[in-house]
Amino acid sequence: MSIFKQLHAVRVAQASSREARHELAVPAQALLSRGQHYPLTTVGVAAGAGFVLGQLNVHPLRVPGLGALLSGTVAEVVAQAARLIAEFTQGGFDPS
Repeated sequence: MSIFKQLHAVRVAQASSREARHELAVPAQALLSRGQHYPLTTVGVAAGAGFVLGQLNVHPLRVPGLGALLSGTVAEVVAQAARLIAEFTQGGFDPS
């Protein structure tokens, strides 16, 4: 592969990365602002998740490969969930 093809591939990857970062910025900001509006709920959810993981004796350092999973796949799932939550809250989702 020539250097020009490699440079082009790098530029395409950088543009894709910028686009993905921009797509996640809005839902992440919405989630953060919601956490600022409801700090006790945020702390409660974090404490509840920590309690459940503690009761299950799950710790990222104890489970082989979970550290890599947390930095990869789970991060993508969390990003998608944040996007969906932000879309539902911005769109005035009414389950009734």
